[in-house]
Order: sequence, then structure tokens, then C-alpha cells
Amino acid sequence: MKTSTVVALSVGTVATGLLAYAIYFDHRRRNDPNFRKSLRREHRRQAKAAKEETEAHGVLQREAIKAAMAEAKEEGFPTDAEEKETFFMSEVSRGEQLCQEGPELAVEAALCFYKALKVYPQPRSLISIYDNTVPKPVLDILAEMIASDPSIPVGLGSGPPSDSGAAGVE
Repeated sequence: MKTSTVVALSVGTVATGLLAYAIYFDHRRRNDPNFRKSLRREHRRQAKAAKEETEAHGVLQREAIKAAMAEAKEEGFPTDAEEKETFFMSEVSRGEQLCQEGPELAVEAALCFYKALKVYPQPRSLISIYDNTVPKPVLDILAEMIASDPSIPVGLGSGPPSDSGAAGVE
């Protein structure tokens, strides 16, 4: 026998075996109730593990947000008009740069935008600008920061912030 014939027979045998296993697995999946139950159980277990991992990530992210906000408040914010303008521009440019570097820096980028928002004289207009320019993951983190800071007036009305607790940030 030639080498090419032996290789062709080997490949054919392996392909036939894989096809037979696929047919057997499909038949078993469709007809064996215990096998279907075990597949469903495994699927549920994996979905539950993924959900728990997502929730744990969310908790860690919220803790990181709280820590970053506390650090920003400790550092303080400028009070002079020129200092505010310089601070605003530097934080916005730093936030944009962090957004470009990747999603792993989303909290840091959102913190930069939050600091800029704190010194901006009209936060509502800046939030609408952020809605159009900031990536969604960073915007979601920023919205969480804004929601937890009552000193930023972002209510739906045009007057001062109310005690109703309703925030106009989405």
C-alpha cells in the first residue's frame, strides 16, 4: 500500500468516528431524559456561576467608585475661576486619554470626568455633552458617581435640586 492510501484511510476512519460520535451524542441528547436533565443542570450551573461572577464584579466596581470619589473629595477642588478652568481642561483631556487606552481604565476615566463636572458651572449642560461624547461603560460609571453625590444639581427641572431624590441622569 502506498503512503497516501494509508493516510487517506486513516483520515477517513477518524472522520467516520467523529461523525458517528456526533450522531450518537445527538441521538442521546434528544431521547435520553436523564442526559437532557444533566445537560440542563450543567447549563444552569454555568449560568449561575456567570451571574455570581458578574455580581461580584459589580460589587468590586462600586467599591472602587466609592474609594475613588472619597479620594477625589479628600484632594479637594479648586475655588478660583482660573484654577477651575485649568483643572477642568486637564481632567477632561486626561479622561479622554484614559477612555482611549481601554475599558480596564473606565473607573479612572469616569473619575476624571466627575472631577471636571464638579468644577463646571453648569453641570446639566456638561452631562448632555458627556452623553454624546463619552463611551457608554464610562458614562454608566459616571452616572453612578453623579447619583451618589447630592452636591451636583442634575434634577429634571430648571430650578434648584429638590429633596425628591429623582436624578435626571441616564
